[in-house]
Amino acid sequence: MSWMEWYQSLAKPEWTPAPSTISLMWQILYPIIVITFGYVFVQVARRKWPVRVAIPFAINLVANLSFTPLMFGLQSLPLATIDILIVWSTIIWMMIVVWSSSRWIALVQLPYLTWVSIATVLQLSITAMNWSRI
Repeated sequence: MSWMEWYQSLAKPEWTPAPSTISLMWQILYPIIVITFGYVFVQVARRKWPVRVAIPFAINLVANLSFTPLMFGLQSLPLATIDILIVWSTIIWMMIVVWSSSRWIALVQLPYLTWVSIATVLQLSITAMNWSRI
């Protein structure tokens, strides 16, 4: 079964965003992520900021990039759910750890946090609604 067929066969809440909405949100968020994460990594590489600031950004990046292969490649709702919880929690961690170095970096993460909060609730809902298939 293709990933699209598999995803379409899942029970989902009524409020599930349309694929075009999900795509649009990531088209907006990825440039924000690239710019802000890049800035953080450059500041750490130049030794202007401590390495500890980059740790949650690095974990978030790996977890964010892992979601699609886990969800749609492996078609694993439990692994995708754990992964999105890591993405969500590391955004909060990122905002806290970078606050003292750069408030604008922390504040610019708010749209990312908002969207991932919605996506996390959606993922938890889909996993719960399809628990018998796991």
